[in-house]
Amino acid sequence: MTSPATAVVVTGASHGLGAALALHYAAPGVALALIGRNSARLEGVAATCRQRGAVVEVAVIDVRDGARLGDFLRGFDARHPVAVVIANAGVESSLAPGRASEPEDLVTAQLRINLEGAIATVSPLIEPMRARRAGRIVLISSLAALMPLADQPAYSASKAGLMAWGEALLAWLRPDGIRVTIVCPGYIATGMSDRYRGSRPFQWSAERAARHIAAGTARGRAMVAFPWPLVWLIRLGRLAPRPLRAAFIDRFLRFEIDAPAAL
Repeated sequence: MTSPATAVVVTGASHGLGAALALHYAAPGVALALIGRNSARLEGVAATCRQRGAVVEVAVIDVRDGARLGDFLRGFDARHPVAVVIANAGVESSLAPGRASEPEDLVTAQLRINLEGAIATVSPLIEPMRARRAGRIVLISSLAALMPLADQPAYSASKAGLMAWGEALLAWLRPDGIRVTIVCPGYIATGMSDRYRGSRPFQWSAERAARHIAAGTARGRAMVAFPWPLVWLIRLGRLAPRPLRAAFIDRFLRFEIDAPAAL
């Protein structure tokens, strides 16, 4: 069997946006590495991707386990040189009822998965991509990185940190022929968003978001932010005096999440 022409890595691929991205890229001539924590759902996504003609490898790994993750990624890259790596795995929580502090373990989990997990996903592939002078790195951040949410301080910090890391990679890796795309989505209809207790203005489907992200990645865009109405509201909000910005957040970006016991 000939080696597939394109290899794509997706973390958080068992559901939501990650599953939609995996299904979008699945096609004959494509090798997919699907990484997630839920074995049953991950295998379901993999089966559909195989039906679409892709070669699929599945790894049930928590991105907080950097050693196992790195070993798998280096092995996959040796078999199928990675063209696109999408660091999508993420979790979120919010302030507790009554605007009480988030439990410390949930704060730590968001920082470790959303920021450290993304770095652990991309880092093993940087030097192989530099050696090939080709590759695309996609970091799924959030509009919360541009307008931190009072109800989600830890989540906002994790996504802002990821955006900052991505911007540093942009400058570092562009001379090596590697393109970095930072994705800042708004509300996406996923199992995660079903836990929101509040408005979700301009919400997109996971499939629409996946198409938009893939198109921006293919064009080599440094930033993919959507939906545009919310992006422009946030940009205007950032120019406003702080009291008006706080009023904007209170009006459009306030919610609580039915938080799980653990992330």
